[in-house]
Amino acid sequence: MPSSNTVESFIQLVEAGHTVEAMARFYADHASMQENESPPRVGKSALIEHEETALASIAAMKASCVRPVFLAGDSAVIRWIFEIQDKQGKAIRFEELALQRWEGELMVEEKFFYDPGQFK
Repeated sequence: MPSSNTVESFIQLVEAGHTVEAMARFYADHASMQENESPPRVGKSALIEHEETALASIAAMKASCVRPVFLAGDSAVIRWIFEIQDKQGKAIRFEELALQRWEGELMVEEKFFYDPGQFK
């Protein structure tokens, strides 16, 4: 079970724009990540590579955690708001819920729930 300090440290890194660092620090080597019902990506290195590719495709991103964060046993639920500016200057705002499963102080599963219609 993660401590509330661990989850808060993770959130602070993401909000500071250091998502890759957050992943490197808090994801287990065998972690998986899933977008809605798409097949999960597996392995920390693959997750980080995907994140780096996504970040390279945009001009800027701001992440904000909407509190409260829910912790229960090995699970955490975080509500995120992301504001993204693409390289053509178009602004996109979207919300998602991240359901996380932790083993000790490392995240092993993360599944995102969001409405894909937000990206239109």
